[in-house]
Amino acid sequence: GIVSLFWSVYGEGYPIRLFYNPQAIIDANRDGRYISIVARTASGQVIGVTHLYHSAPYTGLYESGVGLVLKDYRNAGVYGAFLSYVLNEFVPCTPRIEEVFGESVCNHVFSQKVIAPYRTVETAIEVALMPAEAYTQEKSAHGRVATLDTFRCFVPKPHRIFIPRVYEKILRRIYRRLDDERDIVLSDAGLPEATKTRTEVTTFDFARVARMAVLQIGNDFAFRLSELEEQALSKNVIVFQVWLNLTEPHVGNAVDILREAGYFFGGALPRWFDGDGLLMQKLDCPPDFENIVLLSDFSKELLHVIREDRESLTK
Repeated sequence: GIVSLFWSVYGEGYPIRLFYNPQAIIDANRDGRYISIVARTASGQVIGVTHLYHSAPYTGLYESGVGLVLKDYRNAGVYGAFLSYVLNEFVPCTPRIEEVFGESVCNHVFSQKVIAPYRTVETAIEVALMPAEAYTQEKSAHGRVATLDTFRCFVPKPHRIFIPRVYEKILRRIYRRLDDERDIVLSDAGLPEATKTRTEVTTFDFARVARMAVLQIGNDFAFRLSELEEQALSKNVIVFQVWLNLTEPHVGNAVDILREAGYFFGGALPRWFDGDGLLMQKLDCPPDFENIVLLSDFSKELLHVIREDRESLTK
């Protein structure tokens, strides 16, 4: 039933190939990589699905996503029922899930509108994340599609974070809106001389996206960044994302290096490494800022900051 949904909505265009293989879906649920939650009619037909799964380094943070509803049932409240069940019933009774986030696509406001009542907070925008080919079946996008990242805390973890001076204003704005406390300190430390950079990289071939999680910032950060970019370019990547750990006092120095390399602000990622993360991003494709559709005033403010930051790098 889930596979049939993906074929119906995306054709063969969805980048996570697991969802075209019934046994792979069963295995992923069995070993805990995905929690599939389905909606069915009285006759048993699967008309919708959503998932909870790990996509960040910290296993207490789950992403809520990979959700879709059969076209004929999209005005029947299925997506809202999913959100109500996941955020009001399932997650509060599942202690291992401490925080939940989602990526709402920005080629329409439907998912942003439905999530709004559930006390989620907008913290980041991933520009040009999804390829237009993923929406060919329904002809709902003409170019690459951005996503709006929203977070909700279920198990608070107050902790100290260090923020780069260049992004102090917008990050303080984001953190004032969270329902979890942070001790915020400006990052002024230099890179640690005796430490080497440690990273984990995930490349999504179909989407042409590389995500670089920086588990530890070292004195070789600039060299390591260049090395990882070369590897990504050899795989035809055009969207580069870097996740930095805001609990490291020298994160501001790493941001300066990234900005010199063409990376611009993406936003905050609460509990990303257990401690919070910072998203930086770079595009080797035109950013379609004009067609990013946002609902809330704050998400529009966030996009304005992101756009200004990218444009400042080219001046």
